[in-house]
Amino acid sequence: MVLIEETVAPQSKKTGILESGDEAAENKATTEYASNGFETASKTDVIITNNDNHINDDEQINRNDIQSAQQRELNDDHHYHDSLTDHQLKQKALEDANDAKLQGNNLYRSGQYDDALLKYDLALQLVAEVPSSEELRSACYLNRATCFLKMEKYVDSIKDCTKALELHPSYKKALLRRAEAHEKLEHFEEAVADMAKLLEMEPSNIEVKRSAIRLEQLAREKREKMKEEMIGKLKDVGNTLLGKFGMSVDNFKAVQDPKTGSYSLSYQP
Repeated sequence: MVLIEETVAPQSKKTGILESGDEAAENKATTEYASNGFETASKTDVIITNNDNHINDDEQINRNDIQSAQQRELNDDHHYHDSLTDHQLKQKALEDANDAKLQGNNLYRSGQYDDALLKYDLALQLVAEVPSSEELRSACYLNRATCFLKMEKYVDSIKDCTKALELHPSYKKALLRRAEAHEKLEHFEEAVADMAKLLEMEPSNIEVKRSAIRLEQLAREKREKMKEEMIGKLKDVGNTLLGKFGMSVDNFKAVQDPKTGSYSLSYQP
């Protein structure tokens, strides 16, 4: 029975989805500046004419200092909220991607492989730029590979297993799925290589050992078959050439030297 990958990230106790991390405080510190020193003067204190509207130099410096401090605080506050928003957006993307993956799993169980693939595609797109999503993405690639196996799209399955392993090199299920896809395509040597890696990680796994032995036998049989086919083709070429001289490759026998173990060709009419 083929298992679909379920869990890829820690679950939140409250929501049941991806852990959201420490919540940033949302209370915004505000500072109000009093208008001390800027009270309206009486007519006897300040004389204002069309050509004379001066402010004390010390007072002007004080205003500039306050405005600079306000601007610095606004800039700091702006950068803080930009950072917070970016974190929240990434967290939301992770949560949405995990939901899409779970929906894909449900569709897979009901045999709706095309629709399941769309959900896994969506999950991968949502977290494509999120650095902390390696585990989630590797699981989605593996689940896509499992769908492709069911749909007999073995080349696509191999590609997605490879992507999953690039993100998670010790992903046992990805090695197993890729070996299965290679076997379907009669890529027995590649399947043996994947099973050998899996056996290194699980040396006491009896089923893995049996699969490795079986695949090695299939690989050996394929090598022998390919060798026979190659020899047959060479004979055909040889007979075509030798036929012009009234001969065939059957007139030549390989004779082994008992002393050296080497072979030589002997012509027999």
